[in-house]
Amino acid sequence: MSERDLLLHVKIRMALEARIRSGQWGPGTRIPTEAGLCEEFGVSRITVQRALRDLADAGLIVRFRRRGSFVAQAIGRNNLLRFTGLLIQGPELPGDHRVVSARVLPASAARLRLPGVPGEEAVIQMERHKLNGDGEVAHTEVQVLPFRLAPDLLDQPLEPLTTHAYLRDRGVELVRARLYVEPHVLDEAQAELFGLAVGRPVFRWTRETWTRRGEIVELLEAIVPAGSERFYVETDLSGSAHHN
Repeated sequence: MSERDLLLHVKIRMALEARIRSGQWGPGTRIPTEAGLCEEFGVSRITVQRALRDLADAGLIVRFRRRGSFVAQAIGRNNLLRFTGLLIQGPELPGDHRVVSARVLPASAARLRLPGVPGEEAVIQMERHKLNGDGEVAHTEVQVLPFRLAPDLLDQPLEPLTTHAYLRDRGVELVRARLYVEPHVLDEAQAELFGLAVGRPVFRWTRETWTRRGEIVELLEAIVPAGSERFYVETDLSGSAHHN
């Protein structure tokens, strides 16, 4: 898929998601057909299919063969595996980003220290806020990547960017991601940002992503308050073979 198609797919996904989260399309509403969306947005079928697939992966719609796509009955359920998935496209979690800062600096000066990366090596540090449907901050993100692996990252549209997809598109072989979930207490600045009390317990997610050669290519930290969102992990056991 070309960069133009990727941008179109992101814009369509955001437009459809806005209709769902605003209540314009309530639970159970049938989404227009792929042909109808192609005509509305003036894009190819593959671009529309990609946008719908991302909405389905995020739990916002459900798709049925020959019946079409419908707004999910329960919004706010997110598959936690998307946050570590190396084979997915689109956002790890639904919602738009607001870019707070993005710059190049020495590894020793970054907020997150990449293991095995010398302090004098250049890295890219990007700070973004994930927004909910009301435009409020749902969680914060800080990402650090080696500059040598992402030299044109800052030239990309950073609001919709997913770092795993960006790295794969540039030939970086990603083979392993690990997510740590830990308790965290809000400091004064974080509490003001979320509109919560200082000392409120929240979650801190830390994701490490590695190549086959054992080289770390990204470190991400997210501060996630407990709210109406529900996160789950689901494993498909249908193909498992059990032997006595």
